Amino acid sequence: MLWSWLAIVVLTLSSLNLVQCQVNSGPNPFGDSSGALPFMTQLVNAQLSNLTRDLSKEIKSQSSFCVKDPEAEWNKAFNFSSDLSFLTSCIQKTQGDITRRFCTVAEVKSYFRSITEKIGSTSYLKPNRNCNLTSWGSGCEPGWACSTDPDQQVDLRTSQDIPARTTSCQACCEGFFCPQGLTCMIPCPLGSYCPLATLNRTSGLCEPYQYRLPANQPNHTCGGANIWADVDNSEEVFCPAGSYCPSTTKKIPCSNGNYCRMGSTSEKRCYNLVPCKSGTESQNLHVYGIMFIVGLSTLLLVIYSCSDQVLSIRERRLAKSRDAAARSVKSSAQARRRWKDAKDSVTRHASRLQSHLSFSFSHQKNIAHSEELQILNQVIPEADGDLLSPLPPNASRATLDSRNQIETGHEIENESIVHDEFDMEDGHRVVTANSSKGKKLHARSKIFRHAYSQLEKEKARQQEYKNLTFSGVISMASNSEQRKRPLIEISFKDLSLILKSQNKYILRCVTGNIKPGHITAVMGPSGAGKTTFLSALAGKALGCKKSGLILINGKNESIHSYKKIIGFVPQDDIVHGNLTVEENLWFSANCRLSAESSKADKVVVVERVIEFLGLHSVRNSLVGTVEKRGISGGQRKRVNVGLEMVMEPSLLILDEPTSGLDSASSQLLLRALRREALEGVNVCMVVHQPSHTLFKMFDDLVLLAKGGLTVYHGPVNRVEEYFAGLGIFIPERINPPDYFIDILEGVIKPSGRSGVKYDELAVRWMLHNGYSVPPDMQKSNMPSRLLNPINETNNDDAVNEEPSFTGELWKDVKGNIEMHQEKLRLNFLKSKDLSNRRTASLFWQYKYFLARVAKQRLRDAKAQAIDYLILLLAGACLGSVIKMRDQSLGAAGYTYTVIAVSLLCKIAALRSFSLEKLQYWRESASGMSSLAYFLSRDTIDHFNTVIKPAVYLSMFFFFTNPRSTFVDNYTVLLCLVYCVTGMGYALAIVFEPGAAQLWSVLLPVVLTLVATQPRDSEFMKRISDVCYTKWALQAFVIANAERYDKVWLITRCGALKTNDYNLSDWSLCISILILFGVVSRAIAFICMLTFRRK
Repeated sequence: MLWSWLAIVVLTLSSLNLVQCQVNSGPNPFGDSSGALPFMTQLVNAQLSNLTRDLSKEIKSQSSFCVKDPEAEWNKAFNFSSDLSFLTSCIQKTQGDITRRFCTVAEVKSYFRSITEKIGSTSYLKPNRNCNLTSWGSGCEPGWACSTDPDQQVDLRTSQDIPARTTSCQACCEGFFCPQGLTCMIPCPLGSYCPLATLNRTSGLCEPYQYRLPANQPNHTCGGANIWADVDNSEEVFCPAGSYCPSTTKKIPCSNGNYCRMGSTSEKRCYNLVPCKSGTESQNLHVYGIMFIVGLSTLLLVIYSCSDQVLSIRERRLAKSRDAAARSVKSSAQARRRWKDAKDSVTRHASRLQSHLSFSFSHQKNIAHSEELQILNQVIPEADGDLLSPLPPNASRATLDSRNQIETGHEIENESIVHDEFDMEDGHRVVTANSSKGKKLHARSKIFRHAYSQLEKEKARQQEYKNLTFSGVISMASNSEQRKRPLIEISFKDLSLILKSQNKYILRCVTGNIKPGHITAVMGPSGAGKTTFLSALAGKALGCKKSGLILINGKNESIHSYKKIIGFVPQDDIVHGNLTVEENLWFSANCRLSAESSKADKVVVVERVIEFLGLHSVRNSLVGTVEKRGISGGQRKRVNVGLEMVMEPSLLILDEPTSGLDSASSQLLLRALRREALEGVNVCMVVHQPSHTLFKMFDDLVLLAKGGLTVYHGPVNRVEEYFAGLGIFIPERINPPDYFIDILEGVIKPSGRSGVKYDELAVRWMLHNGYSVPPDMQKSNMPSRLLNPINETNNDDAVNEEPSFTGELWKDVKGNIEMHQEKLRLNFLKSKDLSNRRTASLFWQYKYFLARVAKQRLRDAKAQAIDYLILLLAGACLGSVIKMRDQSLGAAGYTYTVIAVSLLCKIAALRSFSLEKLQYWRESASGMSSLAYFLSRDTIDHFNTVIKPAVYLSMFFFFTNPRSTFVDNYTVLLCLVYCVTGMGYALAIVFEPGAAQLWSVLLPVVLTLVATQPRDSEFMKRISDVCYTKWALQAFVIANAERYDKVWLITRCGALKTNDYNLSDWSLCISILILFGVVSRAIAFICMLTFRRK
C-alpha cells in the first residue's frame, strides 16, 4: 500500500524530539537564533533520507506490483534536499511543534485505505477519534491540521491507534496536504504544487483547490492542500502542464525551447527542428515522423531496387554466357557436320576409284592388285591418319589446300574432344595440350559449353534413329551410354477400387503391366476411371477400398518407397506464376536431382528439357497468373511437364498432358517424352482422343470402359487387329481412338457380324486373356449389372431396403472420418526409401526455397508497398485521433494499436501460405522438405516483421508522443507482429481464403474485448491469460507506466491495480508474445502436414 511511503515521513519526524523541547522556550523560539533553524531543517531532511532502508521491505511486499525499486522511487518522490525552504517555513509557522502535527502510521493507513477501497469521497475519511459525529474541530476541515497535547507522548510508528490531536489548530503548511477528516499533515511529493489556498469570493472555493470554508465559522480561513490521490481526483495538486515545479511550493513557467509535462520537476529540452514556445506542454514530433518515414521509404526503395538490379544483371550475364556457349557449340557442330560430309564424300570417291581401278587393271597380276587394294583400304577407313602423311617437296598448291582443310577438320574434332574432357565433379575442364594458348574460360561458360555439346550429341544420335517405332527404339535403348536411370516396371493384377461413400466400383479387375522404355496411353470415355487408375498406381487414391496387387519390379512394395524417382504431372498446370520458366525448372532440378549431381549435370538436364520442350524462346518470361498475363496456355502445360522431367524420373505419370494443346505442341511434347522413354523411363499418360499421328507415337494402350473395366491392354499396333477379331472394323477416314471411345460411350454400335455389344467388351477381354470373370459379370443377359453396386445379391426377387436418414448420415460421417484417417496416414507415413537417390539435404533445400521466396517477394513489391501504406495511414489516423491520457497511462491508445496492427499484419500474413497451397501439395508429394518450405517463407517474412512496426510507429509514436521511448514501443510491437504473423499462418493453412480473412478480423477484436474486461472471477482471469492481446497491451502500459513517477505514483499504482498489471512483468509479456508466435508456428506447421491434401 502507498501509505508506507508517507509513513516514512512520520517515522522520520518521530525522532525529532529536539524540536519539541524548544516549544517551551517562548512564542518564537527560532526568532533570535539564525543557526538553529537551518540545523533543524537539515536534521529533518537527513532523517527522511535514512529511513528508506528500514522500510524498503514493507514497501516492497505491499506495493511490489507498481514499485520495482522502493529506495529509488522514494528518492525520486520525497528527496527534498535540493530545496528545503518549505520545511524551514513550516518549522517557523508551527513554532517548533512540527513533529506533533505529522500523521502517524495509523492515520496514513486510514487515509490511503479510503482511496484504494474507494469508500465514499476521497476528500472525506471514515470517522475516527478526532473527527466524528460528536467531535469535529476546525482541524478536521480540509487544508487544516492540529497538534497533540504537549504532555502527550506520541509514537509516530504506531499503526494501531490514532492519537488525540485537537489543540493549536491552524492552516496546513505549504508543501504539505491535510485531508478532510484527519487533523494531521502529510508532505506533498515532488512534482506537485501545494501552495496555501486563497478564497475566491465569487465561487466560494479555496483555489487552486476545490473545497469550501465551513459554515458558521467566520474565523476559519483557507488552508493548504487537502488531498493527494490519482490525477482524476487531485489534478489541482499536480504541477500544471507548461510549468515545472522544482519544489512543492514553487512553480516556474517553461522557457522557450523547452517543454514541461504535467507533474514535471524540471524542464526538458526540445529536439532540433521542433519549435517550442514558452509554456509548451509537449513537443510536436510530426516533422521527425515524416523524416523517419521518408528515410525508411528510401531505404526500402534502395533495397528493392538494388536487389532487382542485381538479379537483372545476373540474369543478363547468365543469358549472355549461355548464348555465347550455344553459338560456339552450334558453330562447332556445323563445322563437324561439314567435315563429316567431306570425309563421306572422300570415302565414296575412293570407293568409286577403287572399283574403277579394279576394272581397268584386272589384267595385272593378282599380287599387284592385292597391294593396290591394301593401299586403298588404308585410305578409306583411316583417312584421318593417312591423309596427313608427309607431303613430297614438290606437292602442288591444290594438294596443300587439301592438307589445310584436313588439318582444320582435325582441329574441329579435337575441339569436340576438349569439350568432352569436362570434369563433372567440380565443373572444371581438363586442360589439355590442345588448349589454345593455355587460356581457361570462365567456369560458367565451360558448363554451358559442355551442356550444349551434350545436347548436340543427343540430337545427332536421334538423327541416327529417325525411326522412333518400337523396333527402332530397341537398338537405341540397348546403348549402355543411353540408359543410366534405374528401371521401374509396374504390374497389377485384379486391381479394383471401391468408392467407400457410395459402395460402387470405380476401377475393377484391371490386370496388366506398364513397361520401362514404353509410352503407355490410358484412354476411355468420361467416367471410365482413367485418372483413378493413375492415382492408384501412384498411391494417391483416397477414400477407396483397394483390392488386388500392384507389384514394383515384381515385388510387393509400396510405391511411396520410390517417390524420389517418380514424376507425377497433375491435370492442372500447377506452377509458380511469379517465377520464370527457367526458374521453375531450376528449382525442381536443384531439389529433386541427386545430391551427387554436379552443376554441369544439372545444366545439361535443364537445358535438355528446355530444348526438347521448345521453351527456349520463353525461358526468361514469367509463367504468369490469373491477374498477370504470362506465357501461353500450351507453354504453361509444357512447363508443367518439364517440372517432372528435370528430376530425371524412372516412372513418369501424366494426367492429360495434351489437353488444351494443338497438334504441333502435342507432337513436340510426345517427342520429348519419347526421348525420356529412350533412357528407360516408364511413361504412362491419360489422353483424350488423340490424333492419328499422335496415336501412332504410343507404344502401349490401356483402353477402359465405364466402371473402370479393361477393354484392351497391349501394343498400339495390334489394337485394330484385336477388335477386328471381335468383328469390329474401323471405317475408312475415321480416327481409331475416336471410334473406340464412341463405341464405349454407346454413341456408335459396333459394326460387323459378331453382334458384340459395347457393354460386353470387358468380358470379352477377360475371356480373351484367360482372366477369371466375376460371377455378377457372367450374366450376359444383364449387362447393365456391370456398373451396379457390389453388394447386389443373386436373388432377382430380393428387394433392396432403402437406408434410413440416420443410417445414411452415420455412413457419411464414418466415411469422412476414415478418409481423414487415411490422409493422416498417407501424410505422415514414412516408407523405406528404395530409390537409391539421395536428394538435397534440408539445409540446401532451405537455401533453394529461400532464394525462390526472395525472388517472389521482390516481384510482388507492389503488394508489400500497399501493406506498408495501410499501416502508415492507420498509424497517422490513430495518432491524430487518440490522445494518450495520463489517467490510464495511455491504455486506450495502445488498445486500438493492438487491434489495428494485429488485424493488418494477420491479413497480410495470409498471403504467405494461402496463395500457394496447390504448389506446396505438389512439391511435398514429390518428396521435397515441408520444413524447409515453411522455414524459408517464415524467414523472408521476418523482414516484414522488422519493418512494419517501424512504419506504424513512424506516425503513431510521433503523433501521440507518449512518455515511453520509441525503443520500448518498437520492441513490444515487434513481438506483437511476430505473434500475429504465426497465427496468420495457421489460419491460412487451416481455412479457405475467405474464412481465414474473416477470422483474422474477428480474433483481434474479440480477444481485445475479452482482455480488457474486468477480471472479477477466476474464470475470466484464465480466459484473459490465453489472449495474446492482454500481454501486448500490458507490455505497452508497463513501458509507459515506468515513466510516471514522483507525484504520479498513486496514479500509476491505481491504473496498474485496476488492470491487474505488474510493473515487473514487462519481460514476461515479451516472452509470452514470442512464445505465442513460436507455438502458433508449430501449430501451423503441423496443420500444413495434416491438411496438405484435399
